[in-house]
Amino acid sequence: MSRYRGPRFKKIRRLGALPGLTNKRPRTGSDLRNQSRSGKRSQYRIRLEEKQKLRFHYGLTERQLLKYVRIAGKAKGSTGRVLLQLLEMRLDNTLFRLGMASTISGARQLVNHRHILVNGHMVDIPSYRCKPRDIITARNEQKSKVLIQNYVDSSPHEELPKHLTLQPFQYKGFVNQIIDSKWVGLKINELLVVEYYSRQT
Repeated sequence: MSRYRGPRFKKIRRLGALPGLTNKRPRTGSDLRNQSRSGKRSQYRIRLEEKQKLRFHYGLTERQLLKYVRIAGKAKGSTGRVLLQLLEMRLDNTLFRLGMASTISGARQLVNHRHILVNGHMVDIPSYRCKPRDIITARNEQKSKVLIQNYVDSSPHEELPKHLTLQPFQYKGFVNQIIDSKWVGLKINELLVVEYYSRQT
């Protein structure tokens, strides 16, 4: 199944806030209409919706998300917590969390178009897994710096997670440590996602 490119508000009305999908918010009236129609939800639907939240927020295909669930299942510790850490430490998500892109899809485009360096080396793979002490910078070209400066200036200057540091005037971000799950910027029950995939892994 390919990456979702359809109407974004449709997904937000169904699943709730997905900051990685779009930085816009639907009108409150549309949220209320959706809640009144929802009715009683089955256990399968509850798990499916949690899985869809994760998929659409991070901009993943079904195959990619299943791959991450399998990797998390083989790692030490809680599968759900490891899954969130794997997704949060992706390069596209790290750029988004630093405020160097307005959405995760916008961050993916920056990476694909070779505007981003990690530790001084060009990285054009959005799924690149960031590690502690990684330094993320704009490529040393005016176009790259202007793009990122526009994102930084327009982003809503929210508190950065503890594992990241931004130096906006140098177009530079630092990864200080692996993210703590309490800083994940999405209301999600990751255990339900793991349960959804439990028959497929």
